Amino acid sequence: MRILVTGGAGFIGSNFTRMALAGRPSWRITVLDKLTYAGRRENLEEVENDPRFEFVHGDICDPNAVSSAMRDCDAVINFAAETHVDRSIDDAFSFVRTDVDGVRVLLEEFRKERRTLFLQISTDEVYGSVEKGWSSEEDRLSPRSPYAASKAGGELLAMSYWTTYGTPVVVTRASNNYGPFQYPEKLIPLFLTNAMDGQPLPLYGDGMNRRDWLFVDDHCRALMKVMENPRPGRVYNIGAGQEYTNREVTELILEAAGASRDLVRLVEDRPGHDRRYALDVGLIGRELGWRAGTPFPEGLRITAQWYADNRPWWETIKSGEFGEYYGKMYGRRLAGPEGGR
Repeated sequence: MRILVTGGAGFIGSNFTRMALAGRPSWRITVLDKLTYAGRRENLEEVENDPRFEFVHGDICDPNAVSSAMRDCDAVINFAAETHVDRSIDDAFSFVRTDVDGVRVLLEEFRKERRTLFLQISTDEVYGSVEKGWSSEEDRLSPRSPYAASKAGGELLAMSYWTTYGTPVVVTRASNNYGPFQYPEKLIPLFLTNAMDGQPLPLYGDGMNRRDWLFVDDHCRALMKVMENPRPGRVYNIGAGQEYTNREVTELILEAAGASRDLVRLVEDRPGHDRRYALDVGLIGRELGWRAGTPFPEGLRITAQWYADNRPWWETIKSGEFGEYYGKMYGRRLAGPEGGR
């Protein structure tokens, strides 16, 4: 089976590509990636010389690039997306372009030939803030940020192709991922690398926002189950059932990095910050026999060790584009009156 992995040089996409090539000898993978700030060719160094691997530099919004990359592929798994909520608040246009129109371009090319599966990767954020209970696949979507709205738009468009054209589409909605190769704008890699360098940890609001934390390898194993057992028209929640407040995560990060609590700074909260996400993952367990296997403290220990062992990877990032972005987003908050503990 030949699979097109869009966004395969990013965090989850590169982890999926490495795992798939290592564990599925019959799979061949073509990665299509625009190599924007979070897509990094070095994330794929481990598989560059594998004869079953091909890399194509291109944009999912470019029909010509998509047509070329998708040629002879049996299935598509779409990781390509703008994903950071803070960036979406500053620039919603790029999110709509990639997360909605990019999906349209992929679907249009996909349906020109008989292919087996279009797997659209989405997020638990499409459900909005969940104060009590757990979101099931049939719950109403209620996105509350430009990022979440763009992801909801992309998955709704994908499912409309299943209804209208019979395009074999499956959508997965995952909880917060963490693990090796995650770009350091997200909470866990940002706080880990800052703690390792003795830099402040900017904790939003009161730090009591709750998230379910899913180790990236567990997520990738779930996606492989979906690829091997395609059920077009299905939506699957993928979560670990391991909820922690941001304060609790911060404490565990400080412990893992051997850093002082004095580094924590409470800063002005993000606009529209969802209080809690929580997924009911019973469906994927019943139908595909998947469940998360990595306890959060263990996954965090593995992640912390990876960042400790791969300083050049993240130091290069933090000294480049990210440094400017970080200064803009957090510097003014750290310097403000709410910057104390």
